[in-house]
Amino acid sequence: MTDDADDEALMQRVARGDETALRRLMDAHMGRAIRLGERIAGSALDADEIAQEAFVRVWRHAARFDGRRARFTTWLYRIVVNLALDRKRRRRHLPIEHAEHIPDGALSADDVLLARERQRLAEAALASLPERQRAAIALVYLEGLSGREGAAILEVSEKSFESLLSRGRAACRQFTAAALAAGGGSNG
Repeated sequence: MTDDADDEALMQRVARGDETALRRLMDAHMGRAIRLGERIAGSALDADEIAQEAFVRVWRHAARFDGRRARFTTWLYRIVVNLALDRKRRRRHLPIEHAEHIPDGALSADDVLLARERQRLAEAALASLPERQRAAIALVYLEGLSGREGAAILEVSEKSFESLLSRGRAACRQFTAAALAAGGGSNG
């Protein structure tokens, strides 16, 4: 992971066409860009494409980056969020389900089923949120960003961002309670 000063110096090199600097930024930030894209778009396949496209845009628009206005990560995450929201809006069909990973042998079958059900319920609650609430929840709780950083990425005031978070948390609690009341959150 690089720090803000390193990121800014690398961006100056990228703006001059230095591919090695871009690769260093990608090495440092690609994983988080993919995770954020997946959490917002809801698809691992889409997330990889979103993150790749985000770095293509970093390359193409490096000269526009202004380290005095925002940190590199804020700028990058804004690109990822916008691409993920666009992808989510365009999607017409759900992706084909992917095979589950083989569980760790140290976990009991009940533990694995319970963990899967909790994960499925959390993902369903997140997916039920309006896009901007989903993005706010993902930025703070899944990516560990501050409210100030999240507000900058979504280009809203901190107060508006906190409102998105509050409404998102309340909607997730309501979704979870309704799912549990309807049968423990199981698929039938």
